[in-house]
Amino acid sequence: MSFITFQSKDAANLANTNSCAKAVVLLSGGLDSATCLAIAKTQGYECYGLSFDYGQRNRSELGAAVRLAKQMQISMHKIIKLDMSEIGGSALTDSSIAVPEHETHGIPITYVPARNTVFLSYALAWAEVLGAEAIYIGVNALDYSGYPDCRPDFISAFQIMANLATKASVEGRELKILTPLIDMSKSQIIVTGLKLGIDYSATVSCYQADAVGRACGKCDSCRFRSKGFLEANNFDPTHYQTL
Repeated sequence: MSFITFQSKDAANLANTNSCAKAVVLLSGGLDSATCLAIAKTQGYECYGLSFDYGQRNRSELGAAVRLAKQMQISMHKIIKLDMSEIGGSALTDSSIAVPEHETHGIPITYVPARNTVFLSYALAWAEVLGAEAIYIGVNALDYSGYPDCRPDFISAFQIMANLATKASVEGRELKILTPLIDMSKSQIIVTGLKLGIDYSATVSCYQADAVGRACGKCDSCRFRSKGFLEANNFDPTHYQTL
């Protein structure tokens, strides 16, 4: 059973109108962004990966992003340095705040304030420079940690803003924000990625992975990933610190 049914018609039609159609793909190095990149390539785009060194606790995810970019042979991969740790307010950017290792309620402390807004803004800027037609982001509204900037309403609002704020849109070339994973469960994402040939051992999902990318097995991200592989009836190739 294939799960590549989300937005594929619009995205594929957009890419097929131009054999050199370009897309900026936000690439964190995790499972979701890797799947999103594979989908963008399948839908005919020339892909440009964009990652961020934003002061995150998990530095090894950047190494994973570099590996994925090379494995998937994308046209270009940029890592932009930001320092969101100067703002703080999240366990992912402030080492004095512990990453929860048990299920919590409400918006968790691993939420990074305005992160997707900032990342999409940089992607939008690069897309204008490249003359790209689309931006892919692997947000998910089902198996996620309750982050407000992963919801369809946020993406719709950013889409409106993007086509008000850019030279491209004024000149009649709209940019599409594509979220192929947004309505998928984690197991559906994994099955789709495996069908597309993704090597998930190259990805790092853990919020507090060590320097070589070994996962803690306890944080929200690890739990969602483990549950997803279990429900997909597939082995999770994640490397763990200790379990």
